[in-house]
Amino acid sequence: MNSDSISHINGFASQPSATGCRRALGSRAIWMPLLFVAFALMGTTRLAAADNEFPPELVNWAAHKANPLFAGAGEGKWDTKIRERGWILRDGGIWKMWYTGYDGTREGVKHLGYATSKDGLKWARHADNPIYDKHWIEDMMIVKKGKTYYMFAEGKGDQPFLLTSTDGIQWDSQGTLDVRLVNGKPIEKGPYGTPTVWYEKGTWYLFYERRDLGVWLATSKDMQVWRNVQDEPVLSPGQGKHDKDLIAMNQIIKHNGKYYTCYHGTSREPKPNLWTSNIAVSTDLIHWKKYADNPLQPIGENKSSNILVHDGKRFRMYTMHGQVDVHFPRVR
Repeated sequence: MNSDSISHINGFASQPSATGCRRALGSRAIWMPLLFVAFALMGTTRLAAADNEFPPELVNWAAHKANPLFAGAGEGKWDTKIRERGWILRDGGIWKMWYTGYDGTREGVKHLGYATSKDGLKWARHADNPIYDKHWIEDMMIVKKGKTYYMFAEGKGDQPFLLTSTDGIQWDSQGTLDVRLVNGKPIEKGPYGTPTVWYEKGTWYLFYERRDLGVWLATSKDMQVWRNVQDEPVLSPGQGKHDKDLIAMNQIIKHNGKYYTCYHGTSREPKPNLWTSNIAVSTDLIHWKKYADNPLQPIGENKSSNILVHDGKRFRMYTMHGQVDVHFPRVR
């Protein structure tokens, strides 16, 4: 038996020799710094992985001091108030915004308004607003493909429909979206709103919510019929109290080879609901990972319907429910 080691005889431990102590201390002196470096590297690796999935330019935001940039026009105007998701597009050097205006009452008919800006900060309403008043329209988003603008919006009763335009001002309705289950049968009747669309390689991807209880994904080649990729949600509530019960997607972008969705969420209680802005990442548009530090703004600020718009140098985050605010990347 090596006298420099701890031995166990009849249940009692013998004491290490002085030489053994010196060797142990020497080994500790060598290994402790190495362990410290190893743990530090592990922490750095985890941070780098987090930054790779959720880079700072997409998650660290500071509100602009001049907020709000845009809001309802006040009593007596067709757009006394604005609501839900609007859409901002930087298009040919002009910032364009489409928004929902109404008289401020719950039953008030929702119409489409339009505003432009040179810098995305100071906005001017279009002289002929509302630019579309043939149907109830809210919670819209736009995909511009070639010279055509495709607008996906909610109609009355949360029934999504498609409109098209060649100038972003004169719009023609193309009818309600026909969404089917995986087996080709129509989805269950009822609301299916907040349509959010992504186009890539000849396929249109439609994300839609049902009573804000989850987000489903359907695809189409021609936008005539949409078929679910799966009949279960691809994004569900429940990460935390910021999206405990209700969620809806606002936007899909592709950044550094990954897909990101901006989505809003809330809890049923307490009332009134305070909506939040959040983000999630995916590599296939089906499986989504929520950002661990959601929401992107404090719950108490009640900022939702967030979208990201690149200004040529960096992303900006706009929140749009009730008023339009802009947030710039926070300098770390």
